[in-house]
Amino acid sequence: MHNLGQTRSVHRADHILQTPDAFVRVPLPGMRKTTAIVHVGPAVGAQFTQYTAEFEEGGKLSPASSQRFVYVLDGDLEVDGHSLAARDFAYLPEGSGLDLTAKRAARAAIIEKPYRAVPGSLMPGFFTGRESLIASQPFIGDEALQVRALVPDDPTFDLAVNTMTYQPGAALPFVETHVMEHGLLMLSGGGIYRLGDHWYPVAEGDFIWMAPFCPQWFGALGKTPAKYLIYKDWNRHPLGDQLRGSR
Repeated sequence: MHNLGQTRSVHRADHILQTPDAFVRVPLPGMRKTTAIVHVGPAVGAQFTQYTAEFEEGGKLSPASSQRFVYVLDGDLEVDGHSLAARDFAYLPEGSGLDLTAKRAARAAIIEKPYRAVPGSLMPGFFTGRESLIASQPFIGDEALQVRALVPDDPTFDLAVNTMTYQPGAALPFVETHVMEHGLLMLSGGGIYRLGDHWYPVAEGDFIWMAPFCPQWFGALGKTPAKYLIYKDWNRHPLGDQLRGSR
């Protein structure tokens, strides 16, 4: 019997907290010597899918039918001749036909989402990057809370993926409630997350899904910085037929 059935994992209508003690690993079509921890997908009403892919040496993830964003957690991956190490990332546009292979055992956060095109606009292209080379920016002027934007600020992209790093004691300046949904993976450290009317301790390895308009707030606790990877839909009108106005 495991901890008498106890877990921090929670599933509510407007949010999910998924903790490592509750992870289930499954093979997905197109995987070879690779398994997935599926964190969220359309089954709960999300408009995207996010999972952690765990590659053995020589593992492979075949091309997706949708756009795919990859953030390497550890190990070494290769895509289209580009090597990706920990904290490197890649964007694979819809229809790119590109797969991922592991030169050695690796883990990566994978975000997949059908692309929402803008009439008359070109689709974004493939790119790779290294998080450490991206200049961080203070969040709303708070130097203790730094943001790195991993996807270019370009209206052809219908998603945003950032890392956010909080010094101990730093917190979001207000409770956010907005039309975008989020997928969030805790990369290090921990703190307290408010989701809806509930408050949760969170730590490295936890995953959070926030539905549109779910009230949300985070404060970092402990002696080391807290950091997470966060996705949101972006640059598209809620009616689906035009670009959002000014940001």
